[in-house]
Amino acid sequence: MFNVAIDGPAGSGKSTIAKEIARIFKLYYLDSGALYRAFGYFLKKKGIDLNNDEDIYSALKEFDIKIINGDYYLFDEKLDFQIRTSEIGKAASIVAKRPLVREKVNEILRNISKNHGVVIDGRDIGTVVLPNAEVKIFLTASIEERAKRRYKELLEKGENVEYKSIYEDIKKRDEADSTREIAPLKPASDSIIVDTTGKDIETVVNEIKNIIIRKINLE
Repeated sequence: MFNVAIDGPAGSGKSTIAKEIARIFKLYYLDSGALYRAFGYFLKKKGIDLNNDEDIYSALKEFDIKIINGDYYLFDEKLDFQIRTSEIGKAASIVAKRPLVREKVNEILRNISKNHGVVIDGRDIGTVVLPNAEVKIFLTASIEERAKRRYKELLEKGENVEYKSIYEDIKKRDEADSTREIAPLKPASDSIIVDTTGKDIETVVNEIKNIIIRKINLE
């Protein structure tokens, strides 16, 4: 059993690649961003002001998220497209700055990783959530590439979006994530940097697969 931490900025391909790596090595896949999105979605449903710390922390006590066979359930509601909108993405970025929210999400992730080999993707997995992970990968790509990917993804989901808006959102998100006081986006000192610019998913997956095989001595 071993754990893999995959970090990187928005649109770097973390989730798609982490899922495939988990499948190849028969590990649990956990999406930390989905937990923040789920909480942001929960707050939106309750009509809570995202700038009201007291109400956010009160709602955190009610927040009940379960992960069953890789699917996320908010109470009895299976979450999918509801938490993948740009609006919920912005809400997730806001609530992720709260220390107690991060503690709650990190606790969920760590508890699962104690009993199972996992692949977790996020922005501070290798530095904060799983500092002892056997393999740490930091994915990156140019802003232009990441904006194109996100734009295509949202169009395919039927959202009415503009490329320029997506580009600016990612640029602002990078700035916010890398400069926040709590668990800023940055590679762990022992992370292996993988630039995905101009590479297809299969190429990146093979690159990371080979890194894991070398690190874990699976040859």
